[in-house]
Amino acid sequence: MSSIDPEKTSQESRSSRSATSDVDQIDSIHDVDNPFATPGAQTPRTNPTGFSLPNTRPTSVAGVTGSTTSYQYFPRGEYFRSRRVEKGKIEQPWIGKKDPREKWVTIIPLVGLFIGFCITGILVWDGVRSVARHKYCEVLSDDFASWNSKVWTKEAELGGYGNGQFEETTNTDANVFVKDGILTIKPTLQDPKLLDHDQVYDIREKGCTGSKWTDCVAVTNTTNGTIINPVKSGRINTKLGASIRFGRVEVVAKLPAGDWLWPAIWMLPKDNVYGTWPRSGEIDIMESRGNNYTYTPGGSNIASSTLHFGPDSSNDGWWRNNVKRKALHTTYASGYNTFGVEWSEKYIFTYINSRLLQVMYTHFDEPFWTYGKFPLADSNGTRLQNPWQSTNSNTAPFDQDFYLVINVAVGSQNGWFQDGSHGKPWLDGSSTAKKDFWAAKDQWYPTWQNGGQMQVKSVKMWQQSGYNGCTA
Repeated sequence: MSSIDPEKTSQESRSSRSATSDVDQIDSIHDVDNPFATPGAQTPRTNPTGFSLPNTRPTSVAGVTGSTTSYQYFPRGEYFRSRRVEKGKIEQPWIGKKDPREKWVTIIPLVGLFIGFCITGILVWDGVRSVARHKYCEVLSDDFASWNSKVWTKEAELGGYGNGQFEETTNTDANVFVKDGILTIKPTLQDPKLLDHDQVYDIREKGCTGSKWTDCVAVTNTTNGTIINPVKSGRINTKLGASIRFGRVEVVAKLPAGDWLWPAIWMLPKDNVYGTWPRSGEIDIMESRGNNYTYTPGGSNIASSTLHFGPDSSNDGWWRNNVKRKALHTTYASGYNTFGVEWSEKYIFTYINSRLLQVMYTHFDEPFWTYGKFPLADSNGTRLQNPWQSTNSNTAPFDQDFYLVINVAVGSQNGWFQDGSHGKPWLDGSSTAKKDFWAAKDQWYPTWQNGGQMQVKSVKMWQQSGYNGCTA
Protein backbone atom coordinates (compact mmCIF):
# COMPACT_ATOMS: atom_id res chain seq x y z
CA MET A 1 0.00 0.00 0.00
CA SER A 2 1.21 3.51 -0.75
CA SER A 3 1.25 6.14 1.91
CA ILE A 4 -0.10 9.71 1.49
CA ASP A 5 2.13 12.62 2.34
CA PRO A 6 0.03 15.00 4.52
CA GLU A 7 2.29 17.96 3.76
CA LYS A 8 2.04 17.53 -0.02
CA THR A 9 -1.72 17.18 0.15
CA SER A 10 -1.98 20.36 2.15
CA GLN A 11 0.05 22.32 -0.48
CA GLU A 12 -2.13 21.11 -3.37
CA SER A 13 -5.26 22.10 -1.44
CA ARG A 14 -3.95 25.61 -0.87
CA SER A 15 -3.00 25.93 -4.56
CA SER A 16 -6.48 24.87 -5.64
CA ARG A 17 -8.18 27.33 -3.34
CA SER A 18 -5.93 30.13 -4.62
CA ALA A 19 -6.80 29.42 -8.27
CA THR A 20 -10.50 29.24 -7.49
CA SER A 21 -10.30 32.55 -5.71
CA ASP A 22 -8.62 34.17 -8.78
CA VAL A 23 -11.36 32.98 -11.11
CA ASP A 24 -14.10 34.18 -8.82
CA GLN A 25 -12.42 37.55 -8.63
CA ILE A 26 -12.27 37.86 -12.44
CA ASP A 27 -15.90 36.76 -12.75
CA SER A 28 -16.99 39.34 -10.26
CA ILE A 29 -15.18 42.09 -12.18
CA HIS A 30 -16.62 41.15 -15.60
CA ASP A 31 -20.01 39.95 -14.51
CA VAL A 32 -22.60 40.74 -17.21
CA ASP A 33 -26.22 39.68 -17.05
CA ASN A 34 -27.39 37.41 -19.84
CA PRO A 35 -31.04 38.16 -20.57
CA PHE A 36 -31.46 34.85 -22.37
CA ALA A 37 -29.97 32.66 -19.61
CA THR A 38 -32.08 30.24 -17.56
CA PRO A 39 -32.65 31.64 -14.08
CA GLY A 40 -30.31 30.05 -11.54
CA ALA A 41 -28.11 28.42 -14.21
CA GLN A 42 -24.41 29.04 -14.46
CA THR A 43 -23.41 31.12 -17.48
CA PRO A 44 -20.20 30.03 -19.22
CA ARG A 45 -17.73 32.82 -19.65
CA THR A 46 -14.55 33.41 -21.53
CA ASN A 47 -11.37 34.71 -20.08
CA PRO A 48 -11.26 38.43 -20.90
CA THR A 49 -7.68 38.81 -19.74
CA GLY A 50 -6.26 36.67 -22.52
CA PHE A 51 -4.00 34.54 -20.25
CA SER A 52 -4.63 30.91 -19.32
CA LEU A 53 -6.31 30.08 -16.04
CA PRO A 54 -5.23 27.29 -13.73
CA ASN A 55 -7.31 24.18 -13.34
CA THR A 56 -10.05 24.49 -10.71
CA ARG A 57 -9.55 20.88 -9.80
CA PRO A 58 -6.29 19.37 -8.63
CA THR A 59 -4.56 16.59 -10.47
CA SER A 60 -5.46 13.17 -9.09
CA VAL A 61 -2.97 11.16 -7.23
CA ALA A 62 -2.89 8.66 -10.12
CA GLY A 63 -1.68 11.44 -12.49
CA VAL A 64 -4.93 11.85 -14.51
CA THR A 65 -5.52 15.46 -15.49
CA GLY A 66 -8.87 16.91 -14.46
CA SER A 67 -11.21 18.72 -16.82
CA THR A 68 -11.05 22.49 -17.22
CA THR A 69 -14.18 24.62 -17.37
CA SER A 70 -14.43 26.81 -20.59
CA TYR A 71 -15.96 30.28 -20.31
CA GLN A 72 -17.51 32.32 -23.18
CA TYR A 73 -18.57 35.97 -23.24
CA PHE A 74 -21.73 37.06 -25.08
CA PRO A 75 -22.03 40.84 -25.55
CA ARG A 76 -25.41 42.47 -25.10
CA GLY A 77 -27.29 42.73 -28.46
CA GLU A 78 -28.37 46.13 -29.90
CA TYR A 79 -31.99 47.17 -30.17
CA PHE A 80 -33.56 46.41 -33.64
CA ARG A 81 -34.65 49.50 -35.55
CA SER A 82 -37.07 49.46 -38.53
CA ARG A 83 -35.95 51.04 -41.80
CA ARG A 84 -39.45 51.38 -43.20
CA VAL A 85 -40.32 54.87 -44.43
CA GLU A 86 -42.90 56.44 -42.25
CA LYS A 87 -46.21 57.32 -43.77
CA GLY A 88 -46.49 60.90 -44.90
CA LYS A 89 -42.77 61.36 -45.48
CA ILE A 90 -42.68 60.02 -49.12
CA GLU A 91 -42.00 62.76 -51.68
CA GLN A 92 -44.32 62.82 -54.72
CA PRO A 93 -43.14 65.72 -56.92
CA TRP A 94 -45.36 64.73 -59.84
CA ILE A 95 -48.44 65.53 -57.79
CA GLY A 96 -47.45 69.12 -57.18
CA LYS A 97 -47.62 72.00 -59.66
CA LYS A 98 -44.91 71.90 -62.38
CA ASP A 99 -42.53 74.76 -63.07
CA PRO A 100 -43.35 76.05 -66.61
CA ARG A 101 -39.63 76.59 -67.26
CA GLU A 102 -38.92 72.86 -67.05
CA LYS A 103 -40.31 72.25 -70.56
CA TRP A 104 -37.33 74.09 -72.05
CA VAL A 105 -35.05 71.36 -70.76
CA THR A 106 -36.59 69.15 -73.46
CA ILE A 107 -37.33 71.74 -76.13
CA ILE A 108 -33.83 73.27 -76.37
CA PRO A 109 -31.97 69.95 -77.08
CA LEU A 110 -34.58 68.96 -79.67
CA VAL A 111 -34.24 72.30 -81.44
CA GLY A 112 -30.45 71.91 -81.40
CA LEU A 113 -30.70 68.45 -82.97
CA PHE A 114 -33.04 69.74 -85.66
CA ILE A 115 -30.70 72.62 -86.54
CA GLY A 116 -27.74 70.21 -86.63
CA PHE A 117 -29.51 67.89 -89.07
CA CYS A 118 -30.41 70.85 -91.27
CA ILE A 119 -26.81 72.10 -91.38
CA THR A 120 -25.53 68.60 -92.16
CA GLY A 121 -28.01 68.25 -95.00
CA ILE A 122 -26.99 71.60 -96.47
CA LEU A 123 -23.29 70.67 -96.34
CA VAL A 124 -23.94 67.32 -98.03
CA TRP A 125 -26.06 68.96 -100.70
CA ASP A 126 -23.43 71.62 -101.34
CA GLY A 127 -20.70 68.98 -101.59
CA VAL A 128 -22.66 66.91 -104.09
CA ARG A 129 -23.61 70.02 -106.06
CA SER A 130 -19.98 71.12 -106.31
CA VAL A 131 -18.82 67.82 -107.86
CA ALA A 132 -18.04 68.41 -111.51
CA ARG A 133 -20.33 66.53 -113.87
CA HIS A 134 -18.81 66.97 -117.29
CA LYS A 135 -20.21 65.54 -120.47
CA TYR A 136 -17.88 63.58 -122.72
CA CYS A 137 -17.51 62.25 -126.23
CA GLU A 138 -15.82 58.88 -126.65
CA VAL A 139 -12.57 59.18 -128.58
CA LEU A 140 -11.14 55.68 -128.17
CA SER A 141 -12.42 52.36 -126.85
CA ASP A 142 -10.00 49.55 -127.62
CA ASP A 143 -10.52 46.06 -126.18
CA PHE A 144 -7.67 44.68 -128.31
CA ALA A 145 -9.55 42.20 -130.41
CA SER A 146 -6.74 42.99 -132.86
CA TRP A 147 -3.92 45.46 -133.37
CA ASN A 148 -5.26 48.80 -134.60
CA SER A 149 -2.48 50.48 -136.57
CA LYS A 150 -4.72 53.48 -137.28
CA VAL A 151 -4.58 54.39 -133.59
CA TRP A 152 -1.40 52.88 -132.19
CA THR A 153 2.22 53.40 -133.17
CA LYS A 154 5.08 51.14 -132.08
CA GLU A 155 8.11 53.28 -131.39
CA ALA A 156 11.59 52.11 -132.42
CA GLU A 157 14.52 53.89 -130.75
CA LEU A 158 17.93 53.33 -129.15
CA GLY A 159 18.57 56.68 -127.49
CA GLY A 160 17.18 56.02 -123.99
CA TYR A 161 14.47 58.71 -124.21
CA GLY A 162 16.44 61.24 -122.19
CA ASN A 163 16.61 58.98 -119.12
CA GLY A 164 19.50 56.73 -120.10
CA GLN A 165 17.16 53.74 -120.38
CA PHE A 166 18.84 50.49 -121.41
CA GLU A 167 16.20 49.06 -123.75
CA GLU A 168 15.87 49.21 -127.47
CA THR A 169 12.20 49.78 -128.25
CA THR A 170 11.19 47.74 -131.28
CA ASN A 171 8.30 47.69 -133.72
CA THR A 172 8.29 43.89 -133.90
CA ASP A 173 5.74 41.42 -132.57
CA ALA A 174 8.38 39.92 -130.30
CA ASN A 175 8.02 42.81 -127.88
CA VAL A 176 4.54 44.22 -128.59
CA PHE A 177 1.70 41.93 -129.62
CA VAL A 178 -2.02 41.24 -129.20
CA LYS A 179 -3.23 37.78 -128.25
CA ASP A 180 -6.58 36.57 -126.88
CA GLY A 181 -7.83 40.10 -126.36
CA ILE A 182 -4.76 41.18 -124.38
CA LEU A 183 -2.12 43.68 -125.46
CA THR A 184 1.29 42.54 -124.20
CA ILE A 185 4.50 44.54 -123.90
CA LYS A 186 7.30 42.08 -123.17
CA PRO A 187 10.99 42.86 -122.51
CA THR A 188 13.52 40.42 -123.99
CA LEU A 189 17.31 40.05 -124.19
CA GLN A 190 19.34 41.61 -126.96
CA ASP A 191 21.25 39.45 -129.44
CA PRO A 192 24.55 38.69 -127.63
CA LYS A 193 26.44 38.98 -130.94
CA LEU A 194 25.77 42.72 -130.91
CA LEU A 195 27.36 43.09 -127.48
CA ASP A 196 30.51 40.97 -127.63
CA HIS A 197 32.29 42.55 -130.59
CA ASP A 198 32.96 46.06 -131.88
CA GLN A 199 30.22 47.11 -134.25
CA VAL A 200 27.68 49.77 -135.20
CA TYR A 201 23.96 49.09 -134.86
CA ASP A 202 21.79 51.22 -137.16
CA ILE A 203 17.99 50.94 -137.19
CA ARG A 204 17.21 53.87 -139.48
CA GLU A 205 16.17 51.44 -142.17
CA LYS A 206 14.10 49.43 -139.68
CA GLY A 207 11.60 52.18 -139.00
CA CYS A 208 13.38 54.29 -136.37
CA THR A 209 10.92 56.81 -134.95
CA GLY A 210 13.50 59.01 -133.23
CA SER A 211 14.41 62.48 -134.42
CA LYS A 212 18.11 62.43 -133.51
CA TRP A 213 21.00 60.37 -134.85
CA THR A 214 21.64 58.86 -131.41
CA ASP A 215 18.02 57.68 -131.32
CA CYS A 216 18.68 55.41 -134.28
CA VAL A 217 22.35 54.41 -134.04
CA ALA A 218 24.26 52.68 -131.21
CA VAL A 219 27.80 51.33 -130.92
CA THR A 220 29.59 48.52 -129.11
CA ASN A 221 33.17 49.47 -128.27
CA THR A 222 35.05 46.84 -126.30
CA THR A 223 37.88 49.26 -125.63
CA ASN A 224 35.95 51.88 -123.66
CA GLY A 225 33.29 49.49 -122.36
CA THR A 226 30.23 50.89 -124.15
CA ILE A 227 27.72 48.47 -125.65
CA ILE A 228 24.54 48.52 -127.70
CA ASN A 229 21.29 48.44 -125.73
CA PRO A 230 21.44 45.07 -123.90
CA VAL A 231 17.66 44.45 -123.84
CA LYS A 232 14.61 45.02 -126.04
CA SER A 233 11.15 46.19 -125.05
CA GLY A 234 8.11 48.06 -126.32
CA ARG A 235 6.66 51.55 -126.27
CA ILE A 236 3.42 52.50 -128.02
CA ASN A 237 1.45 55.73 -128.38
CA THR A 238 -1.82 57.12 -129.76
CA LYS A 239 -0.38 60.29 -131.28
CA LEU A 240 -1.55 59.24 -134.72
CA GLY A 241 -5.09 58.24 -133.82
CA ALA A 242 -6.34 59.62 -130.47
CA SER A 243 -5.68 62.73 -128.39
CA ILE A 244 -7.75 64.89 -126.05
CA ARG A 245 -7.75 68.36 -124.57
CA PHE A 246 -9.43 67.91 -121.18
CA GLY A 247 -11.32 64.69 -120.59
CA ARG A 248 -10.74 61.25 -119.13
CA VAL A 249 -8.51 58.25 -119.79
CA GLU A 250 -8.76 54.76 -118.30
CA VAL A 251 -6.33 51.89 -118.87
CA VAL A 252 -7.03 48.44 -117.44
CA ALA A 253 -3.63 46.79 -117.05
CA LYS A 254 -1.56 44.28 -115.12
CA LEU A 255 1.94 45.57 -114.41
CA PRO A 256 5.12 43.53 -114.94
CA ALA A 257 7.09 41.85 -112.17
CA GLY A 258 10.87 41.73 -112.54
CA ASP A 259 13.94 43.56 -111.29
CA TRP A 260 14.75 46.92 -112.89
CA LEU A 261 11.60 47.05 -115.04
CA TRP A 262 9.93 50.47 -115.28
CA PRO A 263 6.30 50.36 -116.52
CA ALA A 264 4.48 53.60 -117.26
CA ILE A 265 1.13 54.92 -118.52
CA TRP A 266 1.39 58.61 -119.35
CA MET A 267 0.55 61.45 -121.73
CA LEU A 268 2.59 63.83 -123.86
CA PRO A 269 1.58 67.02 -125.71
CA LYS A 270 0.75 66.45 -129.34
CA ASP A 271 2.19 69.70 -130.69
CA ASN A 272 4.54 71.02 -127.96
CA VAL A 273 2.82 74.40 -128.04
CA TYR A 274 5.13 75.92 -125.41
CA GLY A 275 8.38 74.31 -126.51
CA THR A 276 10.39 71.18 -125.80
CA TRP A 277 10.11 69.07 -122.67
CA PRO A 278 9.14 70.00 -120.00
CA ARG A 279 7.87 73.40 -121.21
CA SER A 280 4.80 71.84 -122.80
CA GLY A 281 4.14 69.49 -119.89
CA GLU A 282 3.78 65.78 -119.24
CA ILE A 283 1.03 63.88 -117.39
CA ASP A 284 2.16 60.71 -115.62
CA ILE A 285 -0.96 58.66 -114.92
CA MET A 286 1.00 55.73 -113.50
CA GLU A 287 4.64 54.82 -112.97
CA SER A 288 5.95 51.85 -111.05
CA ARG A 289 8.88 49.44 -110.71
CA GLY A 290 8.98 45.71 -111.32
CA ASN A 291 11.09 44.98 -108.24
CA ASN A 292 9.29 43.21 -105.41
CA TYR A 293 7.78 44.88 -102.36
CA THR A 294 11.05 44.80 -100.40
CA TYR A 295 12.56 47.42 -102.69
CA THR A 296 12.75 50.51 -100.47
CA PRO A 297 11.72 53.24 -102.98
CA GLY A 298 8.76 51.06 -103.92
CA GLY A 299 8.41 48.04 -106.16
CA SER A 300 5.36 46.61 -107.90
CA ASN A 301 3.33 47.38 -104.77
CA ILE A 302 3.63 51.14 -105.37
CA ALA A 303 2.21 53.29 -108.17
CA SER A 304 2.91 57.00 -108.48
CA SER A 305 1.56 59.96 -110.43
CA THR A 306 2.88 63.43 -111.18
CA LEU A 307 2.95 66.36 -113.59
CA HIS A 308 6.12 67.52 -115.34
CA PHE A 309 6.41 71.21 -116.20
CA GLY A 310 9.11 73.85 -116.16
CA PRO A 311 11.29 76.24 -118.16
CA ASP A 312 13.96 73.60 -118.92
CA SER A 313 14.96 70.03 -118.09
CA SER A 314 17.06 71.16 -115.13
CA ASN A 315 14.11 72.97 -113.59
CA ASP A 316 11.23 70.52 -113.59
CA GLY A 317 8.39 71.05 -111.12
CA TRP A 318 7.45 67.37 -110.86
CA TRP A 319 8.31 67.30 -107.15
CA ARG A 320 5.45 69.68 -106.35
CA ASN A 321 2.78 67.04 -106.93
CA ASN A 322 4.43 63.63 -107.00
CA VAL A 323 2.19 61.24 -105.05
CA LYS A 324 2.39 57.48 -104.42
CA ARG A 325 -0.31 54.94 -103.66
CA LYS A 326 0.43 51.56 -102.13
CA ALA A 327 -1.54 48.47 -103.15
CA LEU A 328 -3.50 47.02 -100.22
CA HIS A 329 -2.11 43.59 -99.23
CA THR A 330 -1.12 42.86 -102.83
CA THR A 331 0.85 44.29 -105.77
CA TYR A 332 -0.14 45.90 -109.04
CA ALA A 333 1.55 42.96 -110.78
CA SER A 334 -0.80 40.43 -109.16
CA GLY A 335 -3.89 41.37 -111.13
CA TYR A 336 -5.59 43.90 -113.37
CA ASN A 337 -6.27 47.43 -112.15
CA THR A 338 -7.80 50.50 -113.74
CA PHE A 339 -5.41 53.44 -113.95
CA GLY A 340 -7.20 56.65 -114.82
CA VAL A 341 -6.99 60.42 -115.11
CA GLU A 342 -9.68 63.11 -115.12
CA TRP A 343 -8.65 66.49 -116.42
CA SER A 344 -10.55 69.75 -116.87
CA GLU A 345 -9.94 73.49 -117.09
CA LYS A 346 -9.93 73.73 -113.28
CA TYR A 347 -8.21 70.57 -112.04
CA ILE A 348 -6.53 67.29 -112.87
CA PHE A 349 -6.40 64.12 -110.81
CA THR A 350 -5.33 60.51 -111.26
CA TYR A 351 -6.94 57.49 -109.65
CA ILE A 352 -6.76 53.71 -109.36
CA ASN A 353 -9.89 51.56 -109.82
CA SER A 354 -12.24 54.31 -108.64
CA ARG A 355 -12.44 58.09 -108.90
CA LEU A 356 -12.72 58.02 -105.11
CA LEU A 357 -9.26 56.42 -104.78
CA GLN A 358 -7.34 59.40 -106.04
CA VAL A 359 -3.55 59.35 -106.25
CA MET A 360 -2.62 62.87 -107.35
CA TYR A 361 -4.90 65.91 -107.31
CA THR A 362 -3.84 69.33 -108.60
CA HIS A 363 -6.20 72.29 -108.66
CA PHE A 364 -5.47 74.97 -111.24
CA ASP A 365 -5.89 77.85 -108.80
CA GLU A 366 -2.60 79.63 -109.58
CA PRO A 367 -0.24 79.88 -112.57
CA PHE A 368 2.15 76.95 -112.90
CA TRP A 369 5.06 79.37 -112.92
CA THR A 370 4.09 80.37 -109.37
CA TYR A 371 3.12 76.85 -108.37
CA GLY A 372 6.49 75.45 -109.48
CA LYS A 373 8.52 77.79 -107.21
CA PHE A 374 11.26 78.04 -109.80
CA PRO A 375 14.50 79.94 -109.11
CA LEU A 376 15.22 83.27 -110.77
CA ALA A 377 18.19 81.86 -112.69
CA ASP A 378 19.65 78.51 -113.71
CA SER A 379 22.97 77.06 -112.53
CA ASN A 380 24.86 79.17 -115.10
CA GLY A 381 23.31 82.40 -113.88
CA THR A 382 21.01 82.77 -116.87
CA ARG A 383 17.67 84.29 -115.92
CA LEU A 384 14.79 81.84 -116.33
CA GLN A 385 11.83 82.92 -118.44
CA ASN A 386 8.22 81.98 -117.84
CA PRO A 387 7.21 80.01 -120.96
CA TRP A 388 3.47 80.43 -120.21
CA GLN A 389 3.45 84.15 -119.42
CA SER A 390 1.62 85.14 -122.59
CA THR A 391 -1.38 82.92 -121.83
CA ASN A 392 -2.52 84.60 -118.60
CA SER A 393 -3.92 81.16 -117.75
CA ASN A 394 -3.64 78.97 -114.67
CA THR A 395 -4.03 75.87 -116.84
CA ALA A 396 -1.02 76.26 -119.16
CA PRO A 397 0.83 74.15 -120.18
CA PHE A 398 -1.99 71.65 -119.62
CA ASP A 399 -4.40 73.43 -121.95
CA GLN A 400 -3.47 71.68 -125.20
CA ASP A 401 -3.99 68.29 -126.83
CA PHE A 402 -2.25 65.31 -125.20
CA TYR A 403 -1.91 61.74 -126.46
CA LEU A 404 -1.39 58.47 -124.55
CA VAL A 405 1.87 56.52 -124.14
CA ILE A 406 2.26 53.01 -122.68
CA ASN A 407 5.68 51.41 -122.26
CA VAL A 408 7.94 49.14 -120.23
CA ALA A 409 11.40 50.65 -119.82
CA VAL A 410 14.40 48.72 -118.48
CA GLY A 411 16.90 50.40 -116.17
CA SER A 412 17.89 54.06 -116.40
CA GLN A 413 20.58 56.55 -115.47
CA ASN A 414 18.33 59.30 -114.13
CA GLY A 415 17.95 58.19 -110.51
CA TRP A 416 14.70 56.26 -110.88
CA PHE A 417 16.59 53.29 -109.44
CA GLN A 418 18.80 54.38 -106.54
CA ASP A 419 22.53 53.70 -106.68
CA GLY A 420 23.79 51.11 -104.20
CA SER A 421 20.29 49.98 -103.25
CA HIS A 422 19.11 46.36 -103.27
CA GLY A 423 21.93 45.02 -105.40
CA LYS A 424 21.63 47.50 -108.24
CA PRO A 425 24.43 46.32 -110.58
CA TRP A 426 25.28 49.66 -112.20
CA LEU A 427 25.95 53.29 -111.27
CA ASP A 428 24.02 56.05 -112.99
CA GLY A 429 27.09 58.17 -113.61
CA SER A 430 29.19 55.35 -115.05
CA SER A 431 30.09 55.29 -118.75
CA THR A 432 29.85 51.49 -118.60
CA ALA A 433 26.41 51.34 -116.97
CA LYS A 434 24.85 49.24 -119.76
CA LYS A 435 27.77 46.81 -119.74
CA ASP A 436 27.60 46.45 -115.96
CA PHE A 437 23.87 45.81 -116.18
CA TRP A 438 24.36 43.17 -118.87
CA ALA A 439 27.09 41.45 -116.85
CA ALA A 440 24.57 40.86 -114.03
CA LYS A 441 21.88 39.30 -116.25
CA ASP A 442 22.05 36.02 -114.33
CA GLN A 443 20.73 37.93 -111.32
CA TRP A 444 17.89 39.97 -112.83
CA TYR A 445 16.76 38.00 -115.88
CA PRO A 446 15.36 35.04 -113.86
CA THR A 447 13.03 37.49 -112.06
CA TRP A 448 11.39 38.29 -115.41
CA GLN A 449 10.36 34.73 -116.17
CA ASN A 450 7.05 34.75 -114.30
CA GLY A 451 5.12 37.89 -115.15
CA GLY A 452 7.85 40.05 -116.63
CA GLN A 453 5.49 41.74 -119.10
CA MET A 454 2.76 44.38 -119.00
CA GLN A 455 -0.67 43.15 -120.06
CA VAL A 456 -3.42 45.56 -121.08
CA LYS A 457 -7.09 44.60 -121.33
CA SER A 458 -8.55 47.87 -122.54
CA VAL A 459 -7.89 51.54 -123.19
CA LYS A 460 -10.61 54.21 -123.18
CA MET A 461 -10.35 57.94 -123.88
CA TRP A 462 -13.08 60.58 -123.64
CA GLN A 463 -13.03 64.19 -124.81
CA GLN A 464 -14.71 66.75 -122.56
CA SER A 465 -17.60 68.56 -124.18
CA GLY A 466 -16.79 71.96 -125.62
CA TYR A 467 -13.38 71.08 -127.05
CA ASN A 468 -12.10 69.43 -130.23
CA GLY A 469 -15.59 69.39 -131.73
CA CYS A 470 -17.26 67.52 -128.85
CA THR A 471 -20.79 68.78 -128.22
CA ALA A 472 -22.15 66.10 -125.90
